[in-house]
Amino acid sequence: MNPQRLAQAAADAMYARDPATQAMGIALAEIRPGYARMTMTIRADMLNGHDTCHGGFIFALADSTFAFACNSHNQNTVASGCSIDYLAPGLLGDVLTADGIEQSLAGRTGVYDILVTNQDGRRIALFRGRSYRIKGEVVTLEQLA
Repeated sequence: MNPQRLAQAAADAMYARDPATQAMGIALAEIRPGYARMTMTIRADMLNGHDTCHGGFIFALADSTFAFACNSHNQNTVASGCSIDYLAPGLLGDVLTADGIEQSLAGRTGVYDILVTNQDGRRIALFRGRSYRIKGEVVTLEQLA
């Protein structure tokens, strides 16, 4: 099967069964093998006591992007570890974009970097995720037929 079609089918299936990502208003903007781009608009209920976006929401955007990128090969993949560096605050109304890029994929493990920027291209956060492939596929070939 075409790798791009398979990545899209896996992403569609994952998004349909991911109420957490949907509830935060995170949208899938682009998917391809080893890559995902997702967006999220910062809402008032995402602000912390400093009137900036709570880091947990920025982390969740990056983590969801990581999940979609590492599952884009249609093999069930989970996180084995990750880290984030916050570079600048996100503000009410900012549209954050997370670009997740596969840096390494060897055997059952992978490394992915996710850059989160705002609508002006300002770097908000850098996230690195380590993945581990488990049994199964995101979407079966029978489901694609």
